[in-house]
Amino acid sequence: MHSRRFPTSKKLILLIGDILLMMLAYVAVNAFVLNRSILLVSFSLYANMMPVIIVIAGLLFNINGLYSIANKRFAEILLSMAIAMAGTAILTMALSFFLREFSYSRGVLLISLGCDFVLLSIWRYMVWRIERHYQDQKSVLLLGSEEECQHVYNRLRLQPQLNMKLRYVCTDLENGKWQEPASKVDILILCSEMRHKDKVAVMNYGYQNDKQVMLIPNSFEIFCSSVQLDKIDDIPVFRTMGLNPSLEVRSLKRILDLVVAVIGFICALPFMLLTAIAIKIGDPGPVLYSQIRTGRYNQPFKVYKFRTMKVDAEKYSGPMLATENDPRITKLGRFLRAVRLDELPQIWNVLIGDMSIVGPRPERPFFVEKYVKEMPEYAYRHNVKPGITGMAQVYGKYNTTAFDKLVYDLMYIQKCSLITDLTIIIQTVRVLFSKSATEGTGIEMEEMDFDKYDYENRV
Repeated sequence: MHSRRFPTSKKLILLIGDILLMMLAYVAVNAFVLNRSILLVSFSLYANMMPVIIVIAGLLFNINGLYSIANKRFAEILLSMAIAMAGTAILTMALSFFLREFSYSRGVLLISLGCDFVLLSIWRYMVWRIERHYQDQKSVLLLGSEEECQHVYNRLRLQPQLNMKLRYVCTDLENGKWQEPASKVDILILCSEMRHKDKVAVMNYGYQNDKQVMLIPNSFEIFCSSVQLDKIDDIPVFRTMGLNPSLEVRSLKRILDLVVAVIGFICALPFMLLTAIAIKIGDPGPVLYSQIRTGRYNQPFKVYKFRTMKVDAEKYSGPMLATENDPRITKLGRFLRAVRLDELPQIWNVLIGDMSIVGPRPERPFFVEKYVKEMPEYAYRHNVKPGITGMAQVYGKYNTTAFDKLVYDLMYIQKCSLITDLTIIIQTVRVLFSKSATEGTGIEMEEMDFDKYDYENRV
C-alpha cells in the first residue's frame, strides 16, 4: 500500500510548493510594483484575485501533466509550464474583463506570473532531479508476437526518460515459459494480439507478485472499458455502452464548436492572411486546396486547408500518406505543417457543421476503405464528427500507427464530453510546439535481436 500512496504524496508536495511560491510571488510583486495608496484602496480586489489565479493555474498544471514529472524530459516540463502560465494569464484577464474589474492591473498580473514561471521552474527542476536520482530503472518483460514486440521495442528505445529497460522478450506463451523471466523484472508489457486466456494468466501473476502490468488494448478491451453492471437472474453481466455520444453531449459540443470557431477565426485571421500571401509568393498555384474526406456516418465532405504540397502532387502516384522528408511538400509547406497553420481554414468546416473542434481526424475515402478492411472497428470512429484536433493528435504523433490512432479515437468517443473537449483543446497548444508530433511516416526502425532478449539464451 505504501508504494501506491507514494505518488500521491509527491503530487501533494508539488501542489503545496506551487501554492506557497505563487502566493509569495503575487504578494511580493503587489508590494513592490503597486503604489501604496492604490493597494490600500483596492486591497480586497487584489487579495480576492490571488486564490482565483492559483486555482486556474492548478487546473492548467494538472491538464498539462505537471504533477507527474519523473518520466518526462525537463524541456517538456518547461514547455508545459510556459503554456500553463500563458493560459493562466489569458483566462485571468478574460475573467477580470467579464467581471468588469477594469481597475485590476494586467501589468501586475503578467509580472507576477513571470516570477511564478521562474520560481516554479526552479522548484520543479529540484523535484525532478531528486526523483530521477532516487528512481530505480525498471526492467521490462515484453510479451506478444514478434511483430508487435518489434513495434513496442522501437518506441521504447526512443523514450529513455521513462527509465524502463527491456530485459526479456517472450513470444512463446504456450507452456508458461514467461513465468521465469517475469520473476526477474519489474514491469510486464502485454501486446494487444495476445490471447485472452494468456492475458488473464499474466495479469493474475502480476497482481499476485507485485509486478506492474501494462496492457496494450485491442478493440475488445476498449469496448469493455466503459460498461454498466447488469444481471440475468443472479448472473452478473456487463452491458457494453454504444460508441455514440448522446444528444445532450452532441448539443454541448456544437455550442462549444461555434464559440471556439468564432473566437478562433477572429484571432487567426491575421495569420491566415499572412499565410495566404506567403504561399502565393513562394509557389505558383492556388492558396487553398480542398479534398474529399469521410465525415460523420460516412458522409463525404470537402475539407479546406492551406496548400503545403506542390501542385498535382499525387497526379502520378495516387493517394499516399506523407513521409519523412517528403519531396512533394514545399519548403513553406514544411513550416506550415510544423506549426499547424495549414489546418486553419478548417475553422470554416467547423462553422458550417461538417467538422468539430475535437474529434478523430478526417481521412480520405480511399484510406477509410483500406483501414476498415484491415480493422473493422475503424468504422466506429465515424459515429462522431471529425475534428481539427483529437486525442490521437494529443497523445500520438503523425507517425503513430493507424491502429494506435484508432485506439485513441475510440477511447475519445467513449469519454466524449465538454470537459474532455476542453482538456484536449488546452493540451493541443503543447502539441503545436512538439517536433515529434509532425514527423512523417518514414521514421527509422531498428531491427530487434530477439536472441539477445530470450531468457533461455541468457540463463
